Amino acid sequence: YVLIVAAVCAALFGLEQAKSPTGAVVLQHDGLQIGGLHAAVYLGASLFWMVVVPLWLWRSWLPQTRWLAALTGLLVLVPIWLALVELRKLGPSLLLLLMSVAWISDSAAYFTGRRFGRHKLAPSISPRKTWEGVAGAALAVSLYAAIWSFTWQAYFPRVLKPMHFGAFGMLLFLWLLTAIGIYGDLFESALKRRAGVKDSGALLPGHGGVLDRIDALTSVLPVAALVYLL
Repeated sequence: YVLIVAAVCAALFGLEQAKSPTGAVVLQHDGLQIGGLHAAVYLGASLFWMVVVPLWLWRSWLPQTRWLAALTGLLVLVPIWLALVELRKLGPSLLLLLMSVAWISDSAAYFTGRRFGRHKLAPSISPRKTWEGVAGAALAVSLYAAIWSFTWQAYFPRVLKPMHFGAFGMLLFLWLLTAIGIYGDLFESALKRRAGVKDSGALLPGHGGVLDRIDALTSVLPVAALVYLL
């Protein structure tokens, strides 16, 4: 739990440092207190990532006022904070397996796009991301779903028990998380591009800030937590 709080605070610090070309703070956080967990938080975050963010990226929009910027920061970081704690309570294996979806899809998209990439996904936001990379991520996650459903179920039955998805349902669920993770990645790229910075911070040498490492997780974990609470 200490590491979770430290990571979220470090990500908040990275958001504090991201400034627009005019000098205005892109995302401002003045402190908050979290009293408990609630499915409404995950529902709000899921709607944000699946409805608001696609429109946000399409229209190249960013919050222009401090209160709206602060609200955006809360929508990005508070749900992942709660989801990390909630999913950890359900089981460390579950949390690790869900986080692996983001890591596997991100790595597969990178290497597939680098080798076969021809068609740009969002050139104005992240020129290196391609549709071929998305396809590679989907294939890698499909393999992961097969391993998860048919192999790891014997070792981690509690991981799959709350979901009652079955093999095909698990595949659809992980595809959904993959797509949402890509939105999370693109969203942070859009913020950094608007702010005129390459990384969200310099806390991790060679890797940027903490937010650069958890960009996909900010969108993936709240949606996963909502599904587990349904």
